[in-house]
Formats: sequence, C-alpha cells, structure tokens
Amino acid sequence: MNFWDATLPDPAANLAADEALLDACEAGGAEVLRFWEPTEYFVVLGYSNVAAREANLENCRRAGVPVLRRCSGGGAVLQGPGCLNYALILHIDEDAAHQTHSIPSTNQSVMERQRVALSDALKRLVAVEGISDLCLDGRKFSGNSQRRLRRALIFHGTFLLNFDLGRVEEFLAIPSRQPEYRRGRSHGNFLANAPVSSESIKKALREAWSANQSLREVPDWEPLVRTKYATDDWNLRF
Repeated sequence: MNFWDATLPDPAANLAADEALLDACEAGGAEVLRFWEPTEYFVVLGYSNVAAREANLENCRRAGVPVLRRCSGGGAVLQGPGCLNYALILHIDEDAAHQTHSIPSTNQSVMERQRVALSDALKRLVAVEGISDLCLDGRKFSGNSQRRLRRALIFHGTFLLNFDLGRVEEFLAIPSRQPEYRRGRSHGNFLANAPVSSESIKKALREAWSANQSLREVPDWEPLVRTKYATDDWNLRF
C-alpha cells in the first residue's frame, strides 16, 4: 500500500484530497493510507447531518470557525490543532469472504486492525465501541466513518491527541444520534485525548497496513474544492 503524509493549506482542501484519492482508486488507482493534521479549528458534518441541529452555527460564525461537510456518514466533529486524521483508501472485493465485501465486514475488519495497532502503540487496551469508535476506559478518542463507491471505499477518522476538548461544547450540539455506550454524557465527559504522539500512531498504522511506498502521483483535488468543499451548497445543504 502507498502512503501520503501531507497537510494541505486549508480544511476544504484536506477534505477534498481525501475524496480525490477515493475517486482515483475507483478509476483503477492504488490503495493509499493518508495522514494530515489540522492547524485551525473547523467543524466537519457527516454527509447527511443537518447543520443547524448538529453544530452551534452562531458560535461558529462569531468565532470564524468554518463548517464543512465530508463525503462519508457519521456524526459532526470539531477538528483543530492536536488532532490527527487518517484516510484509508481500499479496493472493494466482491468475494463474500473478503473484509471489504460489505459495510459491516469493512467496519469490523478495519476497526479490529486499528484497535490492535493502537493498543500496541499506547501499551494499553483499546476498545471498539458503538459501530466505529475507539475508546480508552469507555471514553472516545477516535471516531471513524466510511463511504463506498462501486470499486473503492474510503475509511477515515480522527484521533484526539492533544486537543482542547473544552472547545467542543462551544461549537457542537449534543448529537441527535448517540451510541448506547455514551449514556447521555456531555462532550467533556465522553471524549478523551489518547496519551500518544502522532508519529507513534502513524508508525503503528503504516505497519498495520503495510503502507511502505510513498505515493508518487497525487490526484488533483482543486476541482473538488471549487465545486464542492468551498461552497455553501455542499456544506450547508441540509
């Protein structure tokens, strides 16, 4: 598998690059593991989230925090310094026994591989909770989601490492859909930073996915920025 460790200049470009990698794989390109680390605060909505329901839009406007939308499902998140993002771009295998055959099989196989890799990196037991969360002692430090095309999928997520968790209450509402294990907890009581460096996570995931080759040809993400990720028609569509 190829890897690409690159943080682009702004949030819209980073989200667009993830989708551009997916489109390239769908067109016959290689599988990729990508990393990027935000340098500013912004909200990312899941594909079908209602912006006014999941985000505190007035607080975002006053603070100049952009509200964007990703191409995959799941709930809204606040991103910023102290987060590490990754994206796995994988081929879909139609064989019913293959890990990428279906949404459930992909969730199960990817999350278990991530769990083992992160447990080794942290020297602590990491648990998979809900559908695709990673937790330490019942508190979430990583949320993940996927989007599937015909021949390729993206499985991506965020690790909270040295993030200002107090800011989440300011910009995100209590989510309209919650996993049972959350038990109604506030953001502050539900989320946690993982005590590990971004470099340690990168190393663990590169080893887990055998991502040994640097990506040589990076797809053009700029058209997706212009037509999608930098537009209210996409970001505030719901």
